[in-house]
Amino acid sequence: MSDCTGLLYVTGGARSGKSTFAERRAAASGQGVTYVATAQAFDAEMAARIARHRADRPPGWVTVEEPLNVPAAVQAAPTPTVLLDCLSLWVSNLLLADEPDEAVLARADALIAAARARPGLTVLVTNEVGFGIVPDNALARRYRDLLGWVNQRAAAASDEAWLLVSGLPLQLKPAPDPATTPR
Repeated sequence: MSDCTGLLYVTGGARSGKSTFAERRAAASGQGVTYVATAQAFDAEMAARIARHRADRPPGWVTVEEPLNVPAAVQAAPTPTVLLDCLSLWVSNLLLADEPDEAVLARADALIAAARARPGLTVLVTNEVGFGIVPDNALARRYRDLLGWVNQRAAAASDEAWLLVSGLPLQLKPAPDPATTPR
């Protein structure tokens, strides 16, 4: 995958550095960037977070705030590079909108198809929520499972995949070439 084309998947835990990594990769494309934001401000603290994120983006980037119809937002992006942040909030939004699991997975497939059909770079950011304990309630278990399935689909479709841990990137796909990896 070149820095300008393909599907890039970035995952990690909360505050792992995944958004910063994704933003740097999008900027490195050297192309215009559309930032598709899925967050919704249900309270004042979240509104402040969203405002900080908006202020942190480079001034030339296009921002599209779309909590539900993300495949269409990616497909309609006016720039060669798209950064979607994030799949985790998008899946949560769909659950809160009472979407059945099958519909969420169909939307994920539509998103992946839209991303793969684009001529430029598409960066998908998501949270890895499967490293913790099994949640104690049905909704949280459903969310964890559904996001895990969406993440698996996105990672499988990607040209390149990264896991961020404590600000450090670990390349998952394609596997680093042992001949060129420092020992």
